[in-house]
Amino acid sequence: MRGAIARRLVESKTQLPHFYVEIEIDAAPLLALREQLNVGLAAEGVKLSVNDFILKGSAEALRRVPAVNGSWEQTQIRYFSAAHVSFAVAIEDGLITPVIRDAHTKSIFQISLEAKTLGKLAKEKKLKLEQFTGGTFCVSNLGMMGIPRFSAIINPPNAAILAAGTIVKKPVVKHDQIVVGETMTLTLSCDHRVVDGAVGAQFLNALKQVLEAPALLLI
Repeated sequence: MRGAIARRLVESKTQLPHFYVEIEIDAAPLLALREQLNVGLAAEGVKLSVNDFILKGSAEALRRVPAVNGSWEQTQIRYFSAAHVSFAVAIEDGLITPVIRDAHTKSIFQISLEAKTLGKLAKEKKLKLEQFTGGTFCVSNLGMMGIPRFSAIINPPNAAILAAGTIVKKPVVKHDQIVVGETMTLTLSCDHRVVDGAVGAQFLNALKQVLEAPALLLI
C-alpha cells in the first residue's frame, strides 16, 4: 500500500500543475445548527459531524460550479454530471478514500450515515473496490487532529481536492466590532489544466456561502 501511495503521489505532484486557493469561513452558524440537530434528533441516533457538512457542502458547490468536477484525459477534459465525493480515511498502512456516490442527490443525513459506514469498513480493511474508486472530487480533513490549515496533494484523476482545517476561536471583526469568532480555513488544491484560478475561487465562495448558511444544505 505504501508503494502504491508513493507512486500515485509522485505522479500527482510531478505531472499535475498544482495551484492553491484558500478561504476562511465563519463556522459559528454551522456549529450552532449541528448542535441543534444532534440534540433534537439524538433519540433517532443522529450524530452529524462537521465533516458531514463539508461533504454535503462540497457536493452542492460542485453542482453550482461544475467546472471543478472534471478530469484531464491526455488531450481533453472530461466533466462529470454526478458529484461522487470521496474523503480521506487514515488507516494503519496509510490512507484510503471511500466514495459517496451521487452526493449531490443525497441528504446530509444520508451522507452522514454512509460516511460512517464507509469509514468503519475502511479501518477494518473491508472496502470493496467499487467503494473506493470512481470519485470525482476529494475532501481531506485534519481538523479533528487540531491542524489549522494545510494543502493536500490532488488524488488523480480528480482535478481538485479540498483540505479542511480545525475550527479556531479567535478575534474577528463583525459589524465593525471585534468579537470572539469561530473560523475554519479551507484550501483547494487544483489541477491548472482543468481548473483556472477564477473557477477555483468561485467554488470556494460557493462552499463558503452554503457552510455559512448551513440550513441551505437541509433543503
